[in-house]
Amino acid sequence: MSAEILIRPLGRPGDLGWVVLAHGETYAAEFGWDSSFEALVARIVADYAAGHDPAREAAWIAELDGERVGCVFCVAADEQTAQLRILLVDPAARGRRLGGRLVDECLAFARRAGYARIRLWTNHPLVAARGIYLSRGFRLVQEEPHHSFGADLTGQVYERELAPAGG
Repeated sequence: MSAEILIRPLGRPGDLGWVVLAHGETYAAEFGWDSSFEALVARIVADYAAGHDPAREAAWIAELDGERVGCVFCVAADEQTAQLRILLVDPAARGRRLGGRLVDECLAFARRAGYARIRLWTNHPLVAARGIYLSRGFRLVQEEPHHSFGADLTGQVYERELAPAGG
């Protein structure tokens, strides 16, 4: 029996809280990051919930057999630039190409919304995510060491141009 996978728009009761909880727990377990990372995710989620423009911003939840196991947000950085934010796939659901599907959903939305480019900020330990980004045409445009979330990290900004929808 195969598992049922669904990528759906964020919006059900509990979705917002799950995004914050899942990030906090996963990044603490996998990388030892402290609660300041969970607080950052909470601010991103709260800003989105407080007033996003549905024509320019969207978010998705991945479900496996009816359980939330992943997410991604697409928000406006400026008029021409979308920002991919808080991509996550639960460790128990990895290996099913959910991360790639979530990124593809974000890219398709950003094209439809008329953005010229999309960017994201990540950190060097996130190797699997970086592989997804590179396979989707993102290129590294900036790197900077920083100490955040209780760890010494190298922040990375990736960008890619977007062809118009249907083009």
